[in-house]
Amino acid sequence: MLRDLQEISDGKIYGTNDMVRTAYRGCEGCHACCVDMGESILLDPCDMWMLSGETGSTFEALIAEGRIALCAADGMILPHLKMDAKTNCCSFLNGEGRCGIHAARPGLCRVFPLGRIYEEGRISYFLQTGACEKPGHAKVKVGKWLDGSGTKQQERFLLQWHGFKKRVQERLAGCAEAEAKTIHLFLLQLFYVKPYEKDDFYVQFEKRLAEAETVL
Repeated sequence: MLRDLQEISDGKIYGTNDMVRTAYRGCEGCHACCVDMGESILLDPCDMWMLSGETGSTFEALIAEGRIALCAADGMILPHLKMDAKTNCCSFLNGEGRCGIHAARPGLCRVFPLGRIYEEGRISYFLQTGACEKPGHAKVKVGKWLDGSGTKQQERFLLQWHGFKKRVQERLAGCAEAEAKTIHLFLLQLFYVKPYEKDDFYVQFEKRLAEAETVL
């Protein structure tokens, strides 16, 4: 893993109190990181909750509008931001080349150009060198850059979700196709299709997580 990190990063691992050279001093219309992303911007349940709240659209509506789509990833069927068929840009990019959902952008977008490293009981970060094309980077504290994604509550959720996906993979290994399909649909319905209330996402998620554990 460290060898792989050295190929795409500066070779350092950062905590939330460390300084990292990632502040781009304003995108100013640059949206190079919003183009040709394929199926890589996966949405976790918190992303879906925030996106629905920001747009006022349900999961089904966002699928129908072509804003998000489904793919097989991390051992599950998960939603991801969909690229516009004509421009190959994120479907939420506006005419001025700015993010139309910036306040509720997915976690992967929020931490970019940092990447997450999941370790036992905590999350660390690495800098994806060359990922951001905007010149003039300056140092900023990692915790500030995370813009809400580095809180203890959010970190707990991310670790829970990451661990759960690993358990799903283990559960489905060698599972019959019909049974696997049933589990995939159940989890998709439970964590994404079923609407969340406006407040207390983390409480709702943990209740759903406990319910999901009954099928593993």
